Amino acid sequence: MAWSTSQLAELAGTTLKTVRHYHEIGLLDEPERAANGYKRYGIQHLVRLLRIRRLVGLGLPLSEIPSVEADDERAEQVLRTLDTELAASIERQQRMRRELAAILDNRASIDLPEDFRTLTDHLPEGQRSFLLACSSILTPAAMSALKEQLSAPRSDVAAQFENLPADAPEDVRRELARRLAPEVREQQENHPFLRDLEASSRRDGAITQSVVVQALVEFYNEAHLDVLQRVNALIAEDDATGT
Repeated sequence: MAWSTSQLAELAGTTLKTVRHYHEIGLLDEPERAANGYKRYGIQHLVRLLRIRRLVGLGLPLSEIPSVEADDERAEQVLRTLDTELAASIERQQRMRRELAAILDNRASIDLPEDFRTLTDHLPEGQRSFLLACSSILTPAAMSALKEQLSAPRSDVAAQFENLPADAPEDVRRELARRLAPEVREQQENHPFLRDLEASSRRDGAITQSVVVQALVEFYNEAHLDVLQRVNALIAEDDATGT
């Protein structure tokens, strides 16, 4: 018994359009036609079509199927390349699942670079967003150092800074800057990249500066920025006097 194109497609679990496409590109030979002009397919066509569908299902491009069927050195190279690509795809999907699991466990982790998700619970939203922006410019080494710094227990003065309201009075800002300056200096000594982010950036200086400045303005309030300016001024003054 011979089959029509639609019957062949159904047997192979594909579509008429697909069968016709395989004819057009020469992957599937066209059968002889019956007296009425209709194509009549046999078992060899079905086996051939099933073989093509299997290779396509493995991710093999249609253009590479003839090479694989030739069963030579080129065929092995094509299959090994495909295997390597599949391994990379599986690894990427596993990483994606890990990230999704972290987000499902704690939605706030979506606001942090992947390696920082364990810090989610004790970082305020603005700082999380700032770190995410920094991940677009800093080198992996700088991001790793930043993670190490942020993993340390948070001091009282750091917590006070994080919770500083935008309308904090002058005396509060001044005193906070005075107390925060030694801590910032110590952080800079332990992590020198903090003093020169451009040197630890993967981007050019102008781009790096624009990301940092815009992130600071967007994710920190007026009082935060004022305290940071005061801290930088105090550190610069100490450097100038050698204290």
